Amino acid sequence: MVCKNHQRGEHVQTTIMNETGNQDIHLHLVDLSQPRNVFRFAQDFRDQTGKLDVLIHNAGSMVANRQTDPDGIEKNFAVNVLAPHILTRQLIPLLHKAKPGRVIFVSSGGMLVQKLDVTDIQCQRMKAGDVTLIYDNHKRQQVTLAELYSREYPDVLCAAMHPGWVDTPGMRAAQPEFAARIEQRLRTPRQGADTAIWLAIAERPCNNTSGLFYQDRVAIPPHLPMSFTKASLLEEESFIKQLDQMMERLRHQ
Repeated sequence: MVCKNHQRGEHVQTTIMNETGNQDIHLHLVDLSQPRNVFRFAQDFRDQTGKLDVLIHNAGSMVANRQTDPDGIEKNFAVNVLAPHILTRQLIPLLHKAKPGRVIFVSSGGMLVQKLDVTDIQCQRMKAGDVTLIYDNHKRQQVTLAELYSREYPDVLCAAMHPGWVDTPGMRAAQPEFAARIEQRLRTPRQGADTAIWLAIAERPCNNTSGLFYQDRVAIPPHLPMSFTKASLLEEESFIKQLDQMMERLRHQ
């Protein structure tokens, strides 16, 4: 487990150990909003580990006030998009050793109404308070990454999924009015995690095409009818090229 908060991470680690009897649960403390630390962790993990079966990108950030680090990386973008990209790129050699390795993004159905905007991947032109819109754009970027990785790494199962609207403290803090409106339809964290876990361990997803978007264990279209949200190949290539350039700058600075 890669967590930011030691106390909360340790609590989850202990809970899993007690409920499953599996003592081989390891906790790594990393702040995913700090790309340089993500880089160092990925390199250390790669050097110390022989194989990685599954990489699940579950962390999310919806900070309302815009925060930018000295490298010009916005905090929400760092957690939601750049950190997963760094981890996937750096750990892909370990994933190739699994049969097959799997990369899973916990995305959001909110991305269905967003189109990939390669002219502003950090959403700097959006109002800082438009945190839901920014978050949904990042979730579109995650779905695009799953599709792009599936083409680049055909031996690795890549997928994105919508967990449904899950009743978590983070969700209630970021979207209190929305959470109140759909109170009766909110899912438990266990229900929200179901498809991600299924994608991580079940055999059936391996029989499907890689790069798909799932909800409730079913592959669904990543675009709504007549929504005009599908990016061109040139736009997708521009997007991942920008991410790779950011990553390389951090590597060499």
